[in-house]
Amino acid sequence: MADTITVLVPHAQGTEQLEGVTAVVYDPDGELPEEAAHAQVLVPPFLATGEAVALTEKLPRLELVQLLTAGAEAWVGKLPEGVMLSDCRGAHGGATAEWVVAALLAVYRHLPQFVRAQDEARWDYHQTEEMDGKRVLIVGAGDVAENTVRRLTPFGVTTTLVGRRARDGVHGIDEVRDLLPDHDACVVIVPLTDDTRGLIDAGFLAAMPDGSVLVNAARGPVADTDALTAELVSGRLRAAVDVTEPEPLPADHPLWSAPGLLLTPHVGGSVPGGLRRAYGVAAEQIAAFARGEQPPNLVEGGY
Repeated sequence: MADTITVLVPHAQGTEQLEGVTAVVYDPDGELPEEAAHAQVLVPPFLATGEAVALTEKLPRLELVQLLTAGAEAWVGKLPEGVMLSDCRGAHGGATAEWVVAALLAVYRHLPQFVRAQDEARWDYHQTEEMDGKRVLIVGAGDVAENTVRRLTPFGVTTTLVGRRARDGVHGIDEVRDLLPDHDACVVIVPLTDDTRGLIDAGFLAAMPDGSVLVNAARGPVADTDALTAELVSGRLRAAVDVTEPEPLPADHPLWSAPGLLLTPHVGGSVPGGLRRAYGVAAEQIAAFARGEQPPNLVEGGY
């Protein structure tokens, strides 16, 4: 391995936060700089789609793709042989967990209804629900889940964690449908993999008790959109989603008008400090690579 690692970054901020390497800014939509010919590391743009994968074909010495997001589904299985993939786990957990708490508070305190009433200059006084005493099942037991538990606990919420496999303090995914009936809300924060695609299907939703809340802060394809829409239209369940399938959601999609739904446009991790924290994690991963080690966030699946 060369003494100096060349890293292509899509933001000038990357050149400021990455130390001990040669960081070169590139335009994801333009011509690559001449340094691309010997770059060993590529940092794709935040929330890069599968189109960015094509950049790897123009980097003959590429050894590592370092993401700025925790989601890696656009890249898994699509890189040239021998190229490692590292995600940005740990950068966006706090912000995403904050969105989960905000979404649950909004649903339980009927904030969307009150905003609509305000738009109509209508005084819609009525009693709402509260977070205190709620039982929340969290499907996913990684960084976002840990941050979510810490933020929900002060509200008097009881949380239960579900992971890919059972371990201390975490139930296995094979138990999820038995656990759902005993919880007031289910928060899904898993990566999109072959195992989690379509996880929230009609059977999953049917196991949720009447009036409960589904929160999807994972990826759109984790949920069966038609099944979710049917439950919302029936009025049996409520939901808050930051992700959809497809995404962006077409203007004529029935999910827009589904009752009992709070929908945001994939903004859970989009906060002012997000990029700074992402490059902080990326710097740790790239430093490990430069030392000849595997990046700690090497993508191998699981949740």
